[in-house]
Amino acid sequence: MLSQSPITTILPVTNLERARTFYERSLGLSPSKGGAQPDTAVFESGGTRLELQKRDRPTKAEHTVASFEVADVTREVSELERRGVRFEDYDMPGLKTEHHVARIEGTLCAWFKDPDGNILCIHERPH
Repeated sequence: MLSQSPITTILPVTNLERARTFYERSLGLSPSKGGAQPDTAVFESGGTRLELQKRDRPTKAEHTVASFEVADVTREVSELERRGVRFEDYDMPGLKTEHHVARIEGTLCAWFKDPDGNILCIHERPH
């Protein structure tokens, strides 16, 4: 049934143009060639889709809403910082970042927020 269906992650944003600029310029995502609905922006990434939907008020998610798998987290952190992305740092039981990166059961992870406070992650699986 759904095991072969493409998945689209949908994130709420209050300022669509600001969010579109962040996802295109800061993260380097490509706009989808398919027509987006009014008050939305759709991006392609690694065979998946990320849709931004305009909302009047922000929604508050206190968890990671999307994670991008990358080959080298350290390199990606450096590149994204050059593009103006600010990474979160944590120092709590079970989660501590060093140079913005945490190791969780062998997986390297780094978190940042989009302009609306949606928590995003980049992660590198162990080789």
